Amino acid sequence: MDTSTTDAYLDRIGATRRSSLHELHERHLGAVPFENLSIYLGEVITLTDEWLVDKIVRRRRGGFCYELNGAFAALLTSLGHPVELLSAKVFAEDGVYGPPFDHLALRVGDLLVDVGFGRFSLWPLDLLSRAGQVDSAGVFRLVDAPGGDVDVLHDGVVQYRLELRPRALEEFRATCWYQQTWPGSPFRRGARCSIATPGGRVTVAGNRLIVTEGDVRREEELDDDGVLAAYAEYFGIVLDRVPRLSG
Repeated sequence: MDTSTTDAYLDRIGATRRSSLHELHERHLGAVPFENLSIYLGEVITLTDEWLVDKIVRRRRGGFCYELNGAFAALLTSLGHPVELLSAKVFAEDGVYGPPFDHLALRVGDLLVDVGFGRFSLWPLDLLSRAGQVDSAGVFRLVDAPGGDVDVLHDGVVQYRLELRPRALEEFRATCWYQQTWPGSPFRRGARCSIATPGGRVTVAGNRLIVTEGDVRREEELDDDGVLAAYAEYFGIVLDRVPRLSG
């Protein structure tokens, strides 16, 4: 990533070259939404640093794990941080883990960095600690799992099983395509866009606006114009049509 692109990325998230890793992490979560809109807009997600950074910085969009953590890895690398890409299997509602490369997370030194899991830790987690790690989003704990893997828990619930072997971005391409195209993919159950706020979270799921502030949750049904207005107001995403699957 060249100097001008790095500076543009930092401007996108409201950070500077002097920002700590913790600050970069929190500001990224508060500026770049977790969203799967590309699937519903007919956009093919391309896992290259250039495409990912262009989407987030130039087009001012968000993405899901491969995009968000992939782009963030490029930014952190350009700032001199030692970054490794890690594969994880997401823990599903039926009590089983998803496939390998189901999720992309990052290791920076001895820290777990993840800006691509939606509702998750606002700050990096200590990969070496097995004690509870208190975050404004909840309590996180890492637990040793078979084969040298690590389970990541949020408020006592397993989120995903992390493999500590470093990976390359291209190794995630097949599963990224699978998540975009498989009819049973959780990312094809409805368009979704969500972002962390200082007091909670704002989400547009289908035609529902969900705003949480602390323990207070407000939900509202929107018409098509309302959906487009919510994308623009809360996420800075300006679209000319409501994202829907074709066919």
